[in-house]
Amino acid sequence: MARRNTRNRPERRRVYQHVHNTKVSRILARQDGVISLPQTRDCGISQDILQRKVSSGEWQRKGPAVYRDTSHAWSDAAKLRAAVMSAGKDACAYGRSAAWWHGLTDSAPATQFVTIPKKRYLARADGTKVRSRDLPARDLKTVRGLRVTAVPLTVLESNDSVLMDRALQTRVTLPILHATHARHLDRAGAKQTARLLTSAGEGGRSEAERMLHRILRNEGFTGWRAQYETCGFALDAVFERQRVCLEVDGWRWHKDAHRNSHDLKRQNILVNAGWHVLRFDWHRLDRDPAGVTSDVRQALERPR
Repeated sequence: MARRNTRNRPERRRVYQHVHNTKVSRILARQDGVISLPQTRDCGISQDILQRKVSSGEWQRKGPAVYRDTSHAWSDAAKLRAAVMSAGKDACAYGRSAAWWHGLTDSAPATQFVTIPKKRYLARADGTKVRSRDLPARDLKTVRGLRVTAVPLTVLESNDSVLMDRALQTRVTLPILHATHARHLDRAGAKQTARLLTSAGEGGRSEAERMLHRILRNEGFTGWRAQYETCGFALDAVFERQRVCLEVDGWRWHKDAHRNSHDLKRQNILVNAGWHVLRFDWHRLDRDPAGVTSDVRQALERPR
């Protein structure tokens, strides 16, 4: 019987190992240093090799069947990937997490927001909020290899007027938001979203003016007048004796370049006429009435 030639076996193993390591490195680079157990198996990583990587500290376990290569930074992107991947098949990021992933907000949330199918149970990990919900395919999207809610549903579920305003300027239309909202009327926060959509559709300026007047009355301000006419303009609210003028804006997506230029010219005229002008948008009046009150008090108390 002919003897088997085994001299080339170590060399073949080295070649295979190089191929496997290259595949793993590409996945880690593409996924912010995070890899799933099925992916390691697809790359030919055995359970023994996986255990050695974990024991040596080269890799860390970051959830059910998810690992992190410690040579990569434990970044916000890596944390979100690990949270979604740990949740298993058909999981996705939603809410603030999805908004950040889409670039609708500048900073990542401290909590990872993850959706899993209703039929699945998942023990909640620290720093992760998990909800069970079945979402239609039209409301899902894969962005940079991560499954997230699509922009319209992400905007609605964030329930943030500033985020919605920014999205309406560049990423989505109001009819699309209304159509998406109609598909999800039973979700938590739907009533608040309906209010934001109504305000966005109306432009928000009239409501913003009413909010300003309500804040002034509730905080006990006296000596102010609404719709005061001067310099050819009707001003939203003024403290005539202190020469303080309060102007309000609606939603930015409603304002075109011509309107913006007009407002800038208007403000310059008022400043040159001796008015101290404060501007408040719908979002600030709605979300930070205490801050609005503080700004007005400081303006009234300023030395003249």
